Amino acid sequence: MIPYFQLTTLSLGPITIQVWGLMVALGILAATWVAARMAMKRGQDEKIIWDLCVWVIVGAFFMARVFFFLYEPSLFLRDPLEFVRIWHGGFSIMGGFLGALIVGVWFLHRRKVDVWAYTDTALFALPLGLGVGRIGCFLIHDHPGTLTHFIGGVQYPDGIRHDHGLYLSINGFVLFLLFLWLSRKKVKTGTYIVVFLLWEGITRFFIDFLRAQDGLIVDTRYFYLTPAQYTAFMMIIAGIWLAKKKLSNKS
Repeated sequence: MIPYFQLTTLSLGPITIQVWGLMVALGILAATWVAARMAMKRGQDEKIIWDLCVWVIVGAFFMARVFFFLYEPSLFLRDPLEFVRIWHGGFSIMGGFLGALIVGVWFLHRRKVDVWAYTDTALFALPLGLGVGRIGCFLIHDHPGTLTHFIGGVQYPDGIRHDHGLYLSINGFVLFLLFLWLSRKKVKTGTYIVVFLLWEGITRFFIDFLRAQDGLIVDTRYFYLTPAQYTAFMMIIAGIWLAKKKLSNKS
């Protein structure tokens, strides 16, 4: 088992740094840098990738906040102004994916570039960003799971539990290693999009069954599934559809 330790802030003199925010920022920076390198390798404009990152961040954080209130609807209904109090925390990565997609496609269309190719380049690096960013979730332990005897469980004060932050961080790094392996092959443009949708959709759908439901943190469920699981299911369907439509034809 993994010993329980928590690191929420770092102090640099009079400055207090939130660990979760720091890891998310590092993840975004690392992923954008890697995506820019991939863009250069593919003969694309790396500056567009850096500009895309700025716009995508805005869309991702906005929709991540919207989706969070699907988990905590009573919080928003009780105090609608809680939506803008982002310092209280509360974001959903699945909502972030949707927001990033909407704003990203809009931005790339405006720049009059190949949306499919640039999106594929950006998705190549996304798992690295998720792997780094989720380390922050693990360090602050904001996603405790169900009780377990699994050797990879974390020894929480009330028992050994699955830790979503840890699992999702490892999941991101493993997928990025797969992408690095694929980058050595002659894969079709769009492969990273399809693989990401299928991999992330399938893993997130099943991992969410391990979310704590014993009073520690109780998520709102709709017909026994979390909002993330419904989104994950749609990602799987989209991945299958794109694989048949885009990758089955000659590119």
